[in-house]
Amino acid sequence: MDTLIPLDYATLRVIWWVLLGALLIGFAIMDGFDLGVAALLPVVARTDTERRIVINVVGPVWEGNQVWLITAGGAIFAAWPLLYAASFSGFYLAMMLVLIALILRPVGFKYRSKMEGTRWRSRWDAVLCFSGVVASLVFGVAMGNVILGVPFTFESGTLRPMYEGHFYQLFAPFALLAGVLSVVMLAMHGAVLLAWRTDDPVSSRARAWGRLCALLTIVLFVAGGFWVAGGIGGHVITSPVDMAAPSDPLLKTVSVQTGAWMANYAKWPWMWVAPALGVGGAVLVLLFLSLRANVLSFLASSASIAGVILTVGFSLFPFIMPSSTNPRAGLTIWDGSSSHMTLWIMVIAVVIFLPIVTAYTAWVYRVMRGKVTHASVDGTPNSY
Repeated sequence: MDTLIPLDYATLRVIWWVLLGALLIGFAIMDGFDLGVAALLPVVARTDTERRIVINVVGPVWEGNQVWLITAGGAIFAAWPLLYAASFSGFYLAMMLVLIALILRPVGFKYRSKMEGTRWRSRWDAVLCFSGVVASLVFGVAMGNVILGVPFTFESGTLRPMYEGHFYQLFAPFALLAGVLSVVMLAMHGAVLLAWRTDDPVSSRARAWGRLCALLTIVLFVAGGFWVAGGIGGHVITSPVDMAAPSDPLLKTVSVQTGAWMANYAKWPWMWVAPALGVGGAVLVLLFLSLRANVLSFLASSASIAGVILTVGFSLFPFIMPSSTNPRAGLTIWDGSSSHMTLWIMVIAVVIFLPIVTAYTAWVYRVMRGKVTHASVDGTPNSY
């Protein structure tokens, strides 16, 4: 059957590595501003009316944006089953924490305005802020742990994943830096959206916080880059690689070398475009927010997020989840994927459905365009 598939196995594996990155970027950009807005709620909005305005900026779209996360999880399950098994067992408690935060978010949206008491609404505002900060933090911590290496291995013969770490081990200093970077980066993205979609005084406060978060994004991202280059062991495959072989991560040999995660930038210099986007996008956010160029600020913020995520992907390539306890068990795009036929069927599904989903999303955002104001919130019976 494989001979009937027009794309070879190695090519399909690369395509799905690219698509996985695209889904993660899509989630970070689309649902990232929801999390960022929630995290900034107590500092950009001081009155109940202002907080209702902020909540209603993302209220109509957060459910659709969260689908990106579900789609990414489904894609990992189908295209990268070994990655799904190892990560969902290793990050189980962290994912439960994210799940709690993501469950509390819609509850906060729905229940906040059910009663008019100040204490009632303040508590739900705190819940919304908690959900935004915690989810952003844990996503970043998870990414930091992938760079450090996750303590897992596979049982020989059955490839049953075995996690050998503990929950608190996830919060190593570098992983915490990555988590804080995630929080300030998504807060920057949320601030840019609020500066665009609201009027003063919320807009001016969001603009000030956006500049601060953009500056912190630059500092933390650059600091993380120097840390990776000089103090973190990267993984290098030292045995021959059959890019079209069936998935079995235990067949290779791997060595750990300090600074090895920077090797791809020397081998393929064009990859420097990713960290340049990460830093340059945040610099442009500083500029465009000062100029009140709202659309350009949003595009620059999106580019910065994409650059940060691409930097991680390019640095790790061909690894998608290295192992800190048994380096040869680390998963790469060549030994962690589904079968040739499965990847091909999924590509066909993407070609058919992705344009439909993209067109529908664009239509929804066109319908929801415009600023959210006091008058629009009070004049709409379905507002939060």
